[in-house]
This record gives sequence, C-alpha cells and structure tokens, in this order.
Amino acid sequence: MRRSPWSALVVLALAQFIVVLDVTIVNVALPDIQQDLGFSPSGLQWVISAYTLIFGGFLLLGGRAADLLGRRRVFIAGLLLFGLTSLVAGLASTPEQLVVMRAVQGLGGALLSPAAFAILTVTFAHGRDRNIAMGIWGGLAGLGGTLGVIAGGLLVDSLSWRWVFLVNVPIAIALVALAPVFVAESRVRPAGRRTFDVAGALLGTGGLLAVVLGVIRAEPLGWGSAEVIALLAGGLGLLALFLRVEARSAAPLVPLHLFRSRGLRTSVLALALNGAGFLAMFFLTAIFLQQVRGLTALETGLAFLPMGIAAIVSAVVASQLVTRFGTKPVQFGGAVLSVLGLLLLTRADATGAYATQLLPGLILFGIGIIATGTPAMIAAVAGVRPDEAGAASGVVNSGYQVGGAIGLAVITTLATTHVEGLLAGGANPQDALVGGFERGLFAAALFAAVNILTTLGAPRVRPTADQVEAAVAA
Repeated sequence: MRRSPWSALVVLALAQFIVVLDVTIVNVALPDIQQDLGFSPSGLQWVISAYTLIFGGFLLLGGRAADLLGRRRVFIAGLLLFGLTSLVAGLASTPEQLVVMRAVQGLGGALLSPAAFAILTVTFAHGRDRNIAMGIWGGLAGLGGTLGVIAGGLLVDSLSWRWVFLVNVPIAIALVALAPVFVAESRVRPAGRRTFDVAGALLGTGGLLAVVLGVIRAEPLGWGSAEVIALLAGGLGLLALFLRVEARSAAPLVPLHLFRSRGLRTSVLALALNGAGFLAMFFLTAIFLQQVRGLTALETGLAFLPMGIAAIVSAVVASQLVTRFGTKPVQFGGAVLSVLGLLLLTRADATGAYATQLLPGLILFGIGIIATGTPAMIAAVAGVRPDEAGAASGVVNSGYQVGGAIGLAVITTLATTHVEGLLAGGANPQDALVGGFERGLFAAALFAAVNILTTLGAPRVRPTADQVEAAVAA
C-alpha cells in the first residue's frame, strides 16, 4: 500500500507534540497537585524530575530498540505506554503513585520520540521535502512547549489538574490506530549480533537517580548523614560502572569516542546547564505566581506566554545568526541574556506590576535559553562524522534532560531550605516563599553564568543550512 509521507508526518509530529507538551503542561498544575495529593515542598519536584530523568536516561536505548526491533513497532509501543501511564497518573490518589507513573510515562516518551524522529528521516529523502518536514517537526516541538502552559491552565481551572494527564489518552489512542495506516515499518539490519546495551541504560539511569535523591534528601537530613552519603557514593559508583560498560561494549549506547570532539563536550555541558536553568525557573515561577501572587492556573499560563513567543522568535533568529557569525558568539550572547533574565526575575515580589517585575526577565530568558541551546546543538552535530550525527544528537538531548533533573533537584533544595529557615526565624509564609523564589533563581543564574564560561571553551562553527535544519529539528 502506498503511503503519503505527509500523512505520516502528521502522525509523527502529533506524537512528538504531546511529549513536548507534557513537559510544560504539568508545571502550572503543580500547586493544585501539591494541595490535593499532599506532596511535601521538596517532594513536589519529583513530578517533573521522575519524567525527565527516565526520559533522558532511556532516550538512547529507545533509539537503539527502534532501529533493531522496528521503528513503527517501538513507536506504537511507546505511544501505548505513554497513553496508559497518562491515564493512571490522572487517576492517582497518592504522591507515590503519581511519581511512579510519571517515571514510566518518561519511559514511554523515550521509546516513541527517537523512533518518530528516525521514521521521519527515512520517510523523507534528503533535500527540500526533508527540510520542510524537519522545519514542521521542530516548529511543532517549540509550539508544544508554548501551548502547554496555556492548555494546562485551561484544564486545571475548568476541570482539574488530573486532566493535564488525561488529555493525552484520546490523542494516544487515535495515533495508535492511525500509525499502521500511514506509517511504514523500517529497521536497521546489523551485520553482527543485535546488541541493546540494556545494562548501560540501567546503570546510567540508576546512578543519576541515586545522585538526585541524595541531593533532595540532603535538605531534611543534612549533607553529612549516612543516607545522603550512601546515595551519593552509590550513584557515583553506578555511573563509574556505566562508563566502564560503555568503554567495553561492542555497541555502546554512548560511544565515548564522540567526546574527543570539543564541540560535543562543550555542547553536552552547555545543554545540561541550560536544562537546569529552564526547569528550575519554570518550576519556581509557576509556584510563585500561584501561591504568592494568587494567580489562577490559566493566568499563570498566560504570564508565561511572552516567554514562549520570545523563544520561538529566538529559534528563528539564532538559526540565521549562526550561519553568518558562527555558533560561539551566538551561544555566548544567549548565555549572557539567560543570566540577565534570571537576575531580573529575582526582583519580583508579591505585589509589584507584572509588566515591570516579571515580563522583562521572562522575555530575556526566553530569548537567551534558545539562543544558547540552538548553537550548542549545531556545534555538537557538526563536530562529529555525518554517520554519527544521530548518536551525537541523542547524547546531547539526554544531557539536556538529565542536567535539567539534577539542576532542578539542587536549586529547589536550596530554595526549600531557605524558605524553612525564614519560617523558623519568624517570617510570614508569603515573605518566606518570596525569599525562597529569589534564592532559587539566584542559584539558577549561577548555573547560567557557568554556561558563559563553557561557551568560552566552545569551538566557533560556521554550519551549512542543512546542518542547522537537522540540528534544530533534533
């Protein structure tokens, strides 16, 4: 049966759309989730971290499974898992149930997202049609992040927080039904034995989970407690085993030789720091706007909208600037704008005008975060052989997700500790929350400031138009 590639693109892009949407749509629902299920302030971050850690940790394994088992098959399996866990998450009655479902939901995303991108690349031949398809793919991904805050606000205010998860279910069912009709099956036929490197994925993700949990537990227990030391030491030990397994594997998930490329090394660090700043800012600001300023979920989503628009514009402008000036100056400028945006946001209090206290910082941060990430992704892909560009893209995307989860843990732990200290000192709850918000954003600004230093060591790449489109779409 002859299938239209453009029909396949609709199915694939919609699937990627709900994966991206799910990162931002949940943020505006966090205060309602906390109140309804009884999350502690430090535990609430797991609603975000569980998803991003598992998604990032298994992204490369999902791509490998898609290549070897069949891309459409893994794509449909990921959709089914994503839809089922969205249903159970929407019905969760305890914090533990929701966090576990968010983790498994991240695994579903890690299966379907790389499979969808791989199908896209084999469905469209290199040239004009593929460039158009990549542009649509990348554009919808950016739009998903922007619309997520609005959709989340509408669902929370008109129905309940549960619908930020339940809304995925009918979409997933429809896409599962449409995929066999419009999407052709494809796979890689390896010359030797099929190798998935499950051990590498489990060791890497387990190590990262232990480190994040150690950071979070340090807030109530102290950094010198036996539990925290055991978690951190165990996590680092698992990560060391992960590197050993990858170095010895015939087909590693993370080809360590890729890190000989200076562009890839600096890009992984830059995107990890970018993820840390973005997730922490989003998490803290969403709670600040609702619990301190008293905004509804929809009003919170609308407050974030200018940042999303600025990010979309920045993606277009940054792609043009890197072809003219190279990646390094654009990345440097983006990192500086990110720091300035976060510092401006620290000036916000409970009563000041949105237009003067929040809007400038949100716009600058929206521009800066994309102007940093776009050239970093381009430099990562341009610094390796063309046949390894997919692996490099997977590594930096995983770095972004994992860095975001670790950064969120560190920054929110610092913010929560400060809030509790202020309350213990007699401050009223509103002033304590404002103080925690400011402390958290200062910490996020430090992460962004490190990115300025990272950029100084990055190569200056002048990419081709094809390299720009491929990197932005990935």
